[in-house]
Amino acid sequence: MSATTLPAPFAPTIFSPELAARFDKLVTLYPVRRSALIPMLLYAQDEIGYLSDPAIAEIAQRIGITELDVRNVLSYYSMLRTKPAGKFNVQVCTNISCMLRGGRELLEHCERRLGIGHKQVTPDGVFSLEEVECIGACSWAPAVQVNYDFHDNLTPEAMDAVLESYRAKANE
Repeated sequence: MSATTLPAPFAPTIFSPELAARFDKLVTLYPVRRSALIPMLLYAQDEIGYLSDPAIAEIAQRIGITELDVRNVLSYYSMLRTKPAGKFNVQVCTNISCMLRGGRELLEHCERRLGIGHKQVTPDGVFSLEEVECIGACSWAPAVQVNYDFHDNLTPEAMDAVLESYRAKANE
């Protein structure tokens, strides 16, 4: 499909009406429809929690590319998930700045505290854990991102408080 050929309106959709409308508008904002792929993937992941096979198929159809094209992008970006994550996805940075200030130890502490490893989910579905390369908070290392919230200058004790605050939110 060429960049100027628009597919017919997409229905039915697996996404909420609001997100489907957002997708319809998003593909018109770029000179090449494929440029909307990463924003669409992020929005879909935010709504569903991960990028399921039906989500991948619909996004590919909406843009006019193959599912393989979508999966190739998914395999490149570590922030995109094809498996469900916990309600709170804990990303511990272990890049050089964070590593030198205790990032590796912080990751190991989270593994012990949560009882899970990299890209695993707690049995209750509240937390998932990831080791990430960089979250852009080098000046405040070691840093952790939980969903879209940053936490910095962490110690194991401070990390425990962070985890407890999210545990309390999960029980609300």
